[in-house]
Amino acid sequence: MALIPWKTKRSGENGGEVSPLVELRGEMDRLFDSFIRDPWGSLSEGLGGQRSWLPTVDIAETDQDVTVRAEIPGINPKDLEISVSGNRLTLAGEKKDHTEKQSKDYYHTESHYGAFRRTIELPSGVDPEQVSAEHSNGVVTIRLKKTRAAATRKIEVKSV
Repeated sequence: MALIPWKTKRSGENGGEVSPLVELRGEMDRLFDSFIRDPWGSLSEGLGGQRSWLPTVDIAETDQDVTVRAEIPGINPKDLEISVSGNRLTLAGEKKDHTEKQSKDYYHTESHYGAFRRTIELPSGVDPEQVSAEHSNGVVTIRLKKTRAAATRKIEVKSV
């Protein structure tokens, strides 16, 4: 079986308007390629075609506390909301970034906006009254103390 190369079907003799089927194929190719590159990227599309984003999070647990570090570059700490409800920690915020450069020869402006909300399931025994948060260089560190009852107790095994 011989493969037949795809040729662009154009209406008109001088390569005028592109056929709707060729446009459809191009769009399908673009969607397939974007899915291969980032399979879950289409799930982050918000309403109205706006992309939402989620900060990356590192979680560490010791006998005394749970530490959550979230990367939130470009977000003012005043625009960040942190709450604990039951065994859930919720981080929410909005990125509002606008840059503008102007010179004799050019004018350049960019705006990046987007809201996020991320909820993290916490282990049992976290005291919601003992929570602290610090922000430094685009990273927020949240420390949640565990209750005394939740602290791990080592039990000695006796030989008989």
